[in-house]
Amino acid sequence: MAQRNGITAAQSVLQRQPSLSSFPPSRSPSSISIRNENTKSRSPQPPMVREDEDTPEWPNSHSRNSSLSAPQAAESPKNTRKVRSQYPADSPEKHVEYILVASFDIDRGSVMEHQYPAAISGDETMLAELMLPDQAHVRSQDWTIFFLHKDNSANDEEKEARRERRRRRKRIKEGLEEDTEVGAEHAMEEESEDPSDSDYDEFADASDEADIDGPPLVYVLNLVNTKQDNTVKRGAIVKAMAICTRHSFLHIYKPLLLLALEEYFRAPVVETLASLYEALNSMDLSLMPQLSPLERFILQSTDAKDMFIEKFEQMIRIRMAEDAERNSTESPRKPLTKYAPPRDTHEFESKVMYNGIPIPIKVPTALIPETVGDFSLIKLIQTFSTPHLTSPQPFALHPHLTTSGAYTHPIIVLMNALLTQKRIIFLGHNRPSNEVAEAVLAACALASGGLLRGFVRHAFPYTDLTKIDDLLKVPGFIAGVTNPAFSHKPEWWDLLCDLPTGRMKISNRIESAPVTDGLLFFQQQQGGPMNGATVGEGKSGPGDPTGDTQFMESLNQSIANHHGENAIRARWRSWILKFSRIASAFEETVYGASALYIGSQDTDAGSYGVSGHGFVWPDEASKMKELAANVHRVEGWRSTRSYYTFVQDLARRWTKRPLASIDLHHHHDRLRWLRLGHEQSAAIYLAFARAIQDAGGPNSTTSETPMERSLTQPLSPRSPFQQRRPSEQLQYDTILQLLTVIPESNSGLFYIALGLFHPKQEVRIAVVGLLERIMEHAAGRHFWATLGRFAKLAFFRVKREEMGAGA
Repeated sequence: MAQRNGITAAQSVLQRQPSLSSFPPSRSPSSISIRNENTKSRSPQPPMVREDEDTPEWPNSHSRNSSLSAPQAAESPKNTRKVRSQYPADSPEKHVEYILVASFDIDRGSVMEHQYPAAISGDETMLAELMLPDQAHVRSQDWTIFFLHKDNSANDEEKEARRERRRRRKRIKEGLEEDTEVGAEHAMEEESEDPSDSDYDEFADASDEADIDGPPLVYVLNLVNTKQDNTVKRGAIVKAMAICTRHSFLHIYKPLLLLALEEYFRAPVVETLASLYEALNSMDLSLMPQLSPLERFILQSTDAKDMFIEKFEQMIRIRMAEDAERNSTESPRKPLTKYAPPRDTHEFESKVMYNGIPIPIKVPTALIPETVGDFSLIKLIQTFSTPHLTSPQPFALHPHLTTSGAYTHPIIVLMNALLTQKRIIFLGHNRPSNEVAEAVLAACALASGGLLRGFVRHAFPYTDLTKIDDLLKVPGFIAGVTNPAFSHKPEWWDLLCDLPTGRMKISNRIESAPVTDGLLFFQQQQGGPMNGATVGEGKSGPGDPTGDTQFMESLNQSIANHHGENAIRARWRSWILKFSRIASAFEETVYGASALYIGSQDTDAGSYGVSGHGFVWPDEASKMKELAANVHRVEGWRSTRSYYTFVQDLARRWTKRPLASIDLHHHHDRLRWLRLGHEQSAAIYLAFARAIQDAGGPNSTTSETPMERSLTQPLSPRSPFQQRRPSEQLQYDTILQLLTVIPESNSGLFYIALGLFHPKQEVRIAVVGLLERIMEHAAGRHFWATLGRFAKLAFFRVKREEMGAGA
């Protein structure tokens, strides 16, 4: 009876639904505290409330602010890694590096008035022309975005020195190198080392990701205003103000630019820029926790507003302890400040005090690669989908671009052009320059999907005819223009995307696709010439060999059903992931091995009783048909910079993967797509359960497992998983890796929960154990909350059977 009551109580807790009404109300500007003079933290502080305000006491408010299915999981999450700030208060790096002001002079043209605090570039004319786009004087306001490649060699040398010290300490720790350094400096470095980094640290080289292609870009957000004034020539004054930052979320500065440019019209002096500069760099983001790549992926792919709320609360606990310690030594003592966790962990709320006005700022917590500023994929898709659906027009055939024939969907044509590194122009004649800039930024994010890189660095959100010589030197550029002269020069571009008409045009001067080994291979398979429209019947039917037509139909249906921007971005990420996995299978089929899949010898060894890797097809015929349908697109991609950077990224991530001896994605796809026998499905469920269990420690199982046996073997440089000892942190990261395979947009825990209905009792019990560990996980509890009631009832039934058998 006691056991039954325990199960009933647990069931009532786990089935408790989240309540968004319990989030604390928005705080007033009066809740902002004054910066402590004895600290280096930036002010004003993040959202906080005074102790005397009517706010639930923290940390007890956590249970009210989050949808906890297991309260103890939130208070003591199985994550031993020390939380860090994305933007520490004592960091020497500034939010904004430069502020620029330019104006248009009727006699001299575009003129740079100020560069504060110093000159960012000696070519003031070029900067001023970028800041004052074509036809700016006919609009009262316009926005532009452009990027600068600024040399940062001094900082790069310092960063590289720090990385080398980290690598050397790691080699010493692994016994690969002797520690010959002595002295106080070395002792201080060792003392300052974080003990949680002893085995694994995804944060240590987090900054390296942006440095592979060179110094980080300087993102420039520019505002142009036109004021009518009959006392000047042409009857108007045109001025532009720009903010230069290395933060890709530069759109958060728009309200500040609006106020500052108005202020500059009233007081056109450098002190106006200095005031804005100080206000922006005083923004405090020190309570924003740094997330690992796996955590960022999960946060991006979920709508749960309290995902990883524990990390924010841990940051707050650390800050409150520091405040209390500092307050105990001050005289007279100041009242302690009370901090509140965010209402939505996807965004960090802060404030910037400018001219006595508190400006609310929301900074995205999890930044996605190749995502700059604020844009809409939905708007981009609708712009070119609507004319195609109402009045389709054929494209000139090109193997890389028209993979579904002359009537390939325009968005797929754009996608193919991005993947195969074609020169792309977005033309917005008589449109504000911010529209073409947003289209360029959306296209970069479309092609990246958060996985691929190499687009933003070669993108020009806005440019003009004066930069055409420099533009044509860039291979595979993505540029936004407003001058219609570009449309009459097909030798300048490969694909022209006309925003006002929603039509795309393939240049008649585009370079033809070369004949490759992959193309010859599938021509031999097909017994003759082939193209993307006639290769055969794929998963989606004889008229849609690539499945792109069906995908775009479902995507447009999702938009018509008012699915949000995050949902559409998740769909594109899945498309890019599928494409990369198909490309890997293509290389293995044609060339015998693939640079897009590392460690196949480990995943095929059957460490947990299952083997295999890569994309899953129902049979070999379906595989060959789909590979043949994608031959041109894949071969065109294999010679691009995004392909090579992706290979580099995969190699770097492989050494940091929590679990490298089993391809979780492959086996989950087998559960999802194939009709497996009981023995086959049992092997997969048991492998998943054992992998998670073994990651938690050797004492968690009664018999020696392949994981334990591997711990007694010599370390192998090709098996990074063997270099990580079982621990709570490893189990936490391994569960994260599993959850990235099954985001909410990919069915969540549904197919794993089907193991609760397996005819073998040992499989059902193993799935219960797996789900219990997921329920206790900081992110996994949200996946459990979205699982259907039918599966939850099966979970409790199996749990009762297990406890009854034990009794």
